[in-house]
Amino acid sequence: MKSGFVAVVGRPNVGKSSIINALVGEKVSIVSDKPQTTRYRVRAIINRDEGQIVFVDTPGFHKPVDSLGDYLNSEVINLLNEVDLIMFVIDVAAGFGKGDEFLSSYLKSAKPPKILVANKIDAAVPETVEESIRAANICCGFVETIKTSAVTGEGLEELVTAIFRHLPEGPRFYPEDMVTDIPLEYRIAEIIREKVLHKTYEEVPHAVAVEVEEMEEVPEKKLLKIYATIYVEKDSQKGIIIGKNGRMLKEIGSEARLEIEALLNKRVFLGLQVKVKKDWRKKEHAVRMLY
Repeated sequence: MKSGFVAVVGRPNVGKSSIINALVGEKVSIVSDKPQTTRYRVRAIINRDEGQIVFVDTPGFHKPVDSLGDYLNSEVINLLNEVDLIMFVIDVAAGFGKGDEFLSSYLKSAKPPKILVANKIDAAVPETVEESIRAANICCGFVETIKTSAVTGEGLEELVTAIFRHLPEGPRFYPEDMVTDIPLEYRIAEIIREKVLHKTYEEVPHAVAVEVEEMEEVPEKKLLKIYATIYVEKDSQKGIIIGKNGRMLKEIGSEARLEIEALLNKRVFLGLQVKVKKDWRKKEHAVRMLY
């Protein structure tokens, strides 16, 4: 029996969360094309006959411009030597770039073995794939390289096999029927934030945080009442999220409610409000309060 924790790292939008969701068979980490989509250490668990892998999805590593960026990068750096294996994901369709090099400089000194995951091979030409792999190996040493596509599933089982090869012997850390240890309130807040990310543009997605304020079961109605607050930094952003006659907020709430109901397999009432917390991303205490 083998088991261990695997840090999944990479720059924004390389497909880290998509790979994890595909491996687990359930959405445990939200996905969008916006930077800073993942803001937490999301743990996802898969079980095989060989043992158990606990993936730790991390925020996309980037050059920070505010306290939120500093905090997200520190989450990645602090994790590197706390795990049994590091999975470095690159987007071979876009090529190995400066953002990848920036993260590689931190990976070099990390002690755990590292696997290179060349993702998005379904969208890349073979020459770019090989060039990206060569460039990554120049920057950092890897025990294995696996080519994958989170979209088609190609290479994912090969990746699981490779991970087990480099994990230590040990017991399962979580029950076999468990796919994540994320608190329910967090999963609900992330579903809501994902809907905001999909529906808003420009600076709004970066300025959004969501907090579940209250959850109340109503047994006689077989209903769960959820009240959550969407935080933004400016009044103009609040207006965008609410929309004309409240239309945008209703759409966000409706889409989030349907996904939450599917997750929980029960009826849900979702009450949303939008509040301004001015320049919260620039204030360390505000970042830590919301994250």
